[in-house]
Amino acid sequence: MTGHRTVHLFISGRVQGVWFRGSMQDQARRLGLAGWVRNLPDGRVEALVEGKPEAVETIVTWSGSGPPGARIDGVETREEPEAGLDGFEVR
Repeated sequence: MTGHRTVHLFISGRVQGVWFRGSMQDQARRLGLAGWVRNLPDGRVEALVEGKPEAVETIVTWSGSGPPGARIDGVETREEPEAGLDGFEVR
C-alpha cells in the first residue's frame, strides 16, 4: 500500500456515549480508510487510521469536531509505519 499514511489518534473530551466510534467508522468507510477505533478506560477514544493521505487528513480534521453531542478538547496524532490494515472496525 505504498503512498498510504497511517496515523494513531487519541481524542479527548466528551467522546464516549455520543456515538463517536460508530460515526468515525461511517466516516472512515466513506473515505476508504482502514483501521479501528475504541474507547479507553480514561475516557478518551483511540483510533488507528490508514489510507490515502488526503483521506487520513479528512478524518483527522473530522475528529476535531466529531459527531453531534461530542465535545472535543484535544486530538493527539502520531504518525505510524504502514500496518497493512484491512477494513475499519469498532473495538
